[in-house]
Amino acid sequence: MKNLRQKIIETALLLFEKHGYHGVSVNDIIKEADTSKGGFYHHFSAKDELLFVIHDTFITYALKNAKVAREKYSSPTKKLKAIITDFVKVFDLYKSHIAVFYQEHNYLSPPYKELIHDKREQFKEIIMNTVSEGIEVGEFRKEIPVEITGMAILGMVNWTYMWYQQSGLKSIEEIGDIYIDLILHAVLDQENFPNENYKPF
Repeated sequence: MKNLRQKIIETALLLFEKHGYHGVSVNDIIKEADTSKGGFYHHFSAKDELLFVIHDTFITYALKNAKVAREKYSSPTKKLKAIITDFVKVFDLYKSHIAVFYQEHNYLSPPYKELIHDKREQFKEIIMNTVSEGIEVGEFRKEIPVEITGMAILGMVNWTYMWYQQSGLKSIEEIGDIYIDLILHAVLDQENFPNENYKPF
């Protein structure tokens, strides 16, 4: 049985998706979740905290797994593969969260925006450091620019939310494998670390 906090979050997600953030009041959420104002305010200080939690749920998942990959693997190639694999899964596991966040994130108050920015920057830094490390140890091509390569990886994967459908021809795991194949073909130093060492399919 779902606890009340989770029920309120899921109710808000459905309502925000359907009516937009400003089209939904706390009273609407309370009514749909079959709770009281006391029940709502016991878990959330205001409606925009719900919007923050919606984003924090999926960025925390991605960041946590990226940190695990950073510590688990010494090889930057294996590290990058694990980070991308888990990053792509976010768009399946938290599809509704991401849709609502990108539509409504401008309505967040500054303190929540700052918290979100901090976690996104942490994730970005892990990507950049992994690319930089791959170049330093000779697994990645020395001529690729770290900042542009990292932003290209982030941009490619982030754009998944615009087109991914759970009923599509490719599963999220297959899409992740395709991304990894494309990215590793682009970054690996073929002379010192040939791509034949990585076979996703």
